[in-house]
Amino acid sequence: MSVKALIITGFGLNCQKETAIAFEQAGAEVSQVHLTDLADDHSIIHQHQILVFIGGFSFGDHLGAGTVFASRLKYQIGDELKRFIDDGKLIIGICNGFQTMARLGLVPAVDDQFFVVQAALAQNNSNVFRDDWVNLTANPESPCIFTKGCDSIELPIRHGEGKFVTLNDEILDKLEANNQVALRYADASGKATKRFPANPNGSTNAIAGICDPSGRIFGLMPHPEAFLSPYNHPQWTRNKITAGLPEKGAGTIIFENAVAYAEENLI
Repeated sequence: MSVKALIITGFGLNCQKETAIAFEQAGAEVSQVHLTDLADDHSIIHQHQILVFIGGFSFGDHLGAGTVFASRLKYQIGDELKRFIDDGKLIIGICNGFQTMARLGLVPAVDDQFFVVQAALAQNNSNVFRDDWVNLTANPESPCIFTKGCDSIELPIRHGEGKFVTLNDEILDKLEANNQVALRYADASGKATKRFPANPNGSTNAIAGICDPSGRIFGLMPHPEAFLSPYNHPQWTRNKITAGLPEKGAGTIIFENAVAYAEENLI
């Protein structure tokens, strides 16, 4: 059997093709299903081991990025999402997907409190949409399945609401103590930073990606699916001369880790 990944599409989401390619290259079989169809047939979600919330501008980001989409998910397939989590399966949310997961309460889920909003992605400190590349440093102590083997990674970002904030300091402290912070924005030396532009949004504690306590549910603002080939990088010509080009783009490890875990544990 192949690992099966389900990408939810529709209503302003726009990263389904590259995300599908990312999982296919990692060895998964991918289904792209519109939210309306998923709401009509609840059995679809349980035919997969990985659930994917992609990037874009769901519902035009009305009422805040991911807010309307999260509400639809909660009331249309909330019970199925809970069962999916209870079955030990994997969920990843990228950019708008991360915003949606936070609004839905799938992350950070401190103290395993799912469907309780504990954090959000607020408007960038710059007050403008930011389209750039960022350096990220990974937390080797994090239980996050998706970032295993990562030390540092460079990925593109494109968002206007990417500033990670928690409901209160208690949640932030637990998030840090549990090593649920998987990725942080870093400067050129690889050190986590709050300074713009290395930290493109003013995110608290330079947080770029977090997981739930189990490490199976992961949300991040940068786009790993947009760096699958070395030729995706804006400086690939210079990189080719100075160091040579790798076979794959740096973002592929995120998807390979997910598929490898699912192969070993879920099929």
